[in-house]
Amino acid sequence: MNTMTLWHISGWEFAALALAALLVGFSKTAVSGANTVSLAVFAAILPARASTGVLLPILIAGDVLAVATYRRHAHWPTLWRLFPAVAAGVVIGTLFLVWADDQVVRTSIGAILLLMAGVTLWRRRKAGGPDDPDAVTTRAGRVKARSYGVLGGFTTMVANAGGPVMSLYLLSAGFRKLGFLGTSAFFFLIVNLSKVPFSAGLGLIDGDSLLLDAALVVFVVPGALLGKWAVERINQRLFEQLVIAATVVGGLQLLLR
Repeated sequence: MNTMTLWHISGWEFAALALAALLVGFSKTAVSGANTVSLAVFAAILPARASTGVLLPILIAGDVLAVATYRRHAHWPTLWRLFPAVAAGVVIGTLFLVWADDQVVRTSIGAILLLMAGVTLWRRRKAGGPDDPDAVTTRAGRVKARSYGVLGGFTTMVANAGGPVMSLYLLSAGFRKLGFLGTSAFFFLIVNLSKVPFSAGLGLIDGDSLLLDAALVVFVVPGALLGKWAVERINQRLFEQLVIAATVVGGLQLLLR
């Protein structure tokens, strides 16, 4: 794996990675999708493909903290509808990584994020508001869950960028703040754990990457605590605006890099 060990990273580079790890914790307990900034930082300091393997265990640590915080608010009918489609997306993403270079990966994910943000805003304006979370059991709800599920699985496997896609889905399904965070917490913990064997098989996780993870994972905890403090002070409208804004920023930074 073409990555850097802890000993080959400068102090400034480590500080930037530590700040990105802190942002992962914050995004998991506050504004899901904000960790696209973390993705960009890791990809700027480490080789782009290798950075996804380093970032994955850090994301899992954030997922564990988010589940511990919001586990009572998960909406399991939505999760069960999503998982089969996500599994298909992960497999497609794995095959895509076999031949795609860094530029193709960045452009593809950036375009998907911007497209999904536009679709979400259009649907919310056209409908006059979001759906009900229990609408996932209707035919239209199932089709939408499968579509977003495949895209979420693909983007999370290819670039750890599934957060914005699933955030847009949960917003369009009408989830309130705590239900949104509880459902996404369980979703990403399960999905990210399932990605580990795929990432290891592609050589994206090895001893060097895990050594760096061990040094960075401690910064996820204060970020998660800061996120829990902040989310209690953010109203629903601002919460939704921040999630969509984080998605657009993430898509643009991937396209423009």
